[in-house]
Amino acid sequence: AIELLDLVGISNPRGRVDQYPFELSGGMRQRVLIASALACEPALLIADEPTTALDVTIQAQILDLIADLQQQLGISVVLITHDLGVVAGVCDRVLVMYSGRIVEEANIYDLYAKPQHPYAQGLLRSTPHFEVDVERLELIPGSPPDMKIEVAGCSFAPRCSEVSDRCRSERPTLQMLGSGQVACWNPLKVMQ
Repeated sequence: AIELLDLVGISNPRGRVDQYPFELSGGMRQRVLIASALACEPALLIADEPTTALDVTIQAQILDLIADLQQQLGISVVLITHDLGVVAGVCDRVLVMYSGRIVEEANIYDLYAKPQHPYAQGLLRSTPHFEVDVERLELIPGSPPDMKIEVAGCSFAPRCSEVSDRCRSERPTLQMLGSGQVACWNPLKVMQ
């Protein structure tokens, strides 16, 4: 345990190993969680919202730690996050999910340059960019679906600007498009 705490950058790991979580900062608790995940020497580290509730400086440290561990230990990392800034900074490939389903998969550059799914495009348009001065961010119209209700077609159809009758009746499957995949009956209309 002490070696793992040292590996993830906990200062004075011998002194910290017997401390309770409330005695540690948020960043230190996140490091302890990462150390716990590495205890069984996994080939894959799944980091689910690893930067939530951390300040920007600590977020950067945790993301750097995960990247360093990935290189040092030769592991793969699946990063689950809603923070598109984090995605842009650390990911190679991205899976965009809506209502529990993958709607687009692409390399990071293609996704940000030309999203193929209307939801992915809406996400990117509703994200603030420091290099562009806007008065208001675009919103994705409507509300997310009730996950208790099974939808026959595409779950994004009620909110989609590109919706067709087929979207409402038949769930799209992932299809190869460019360097990635998209689950949309009208992806070419979205390219801009």
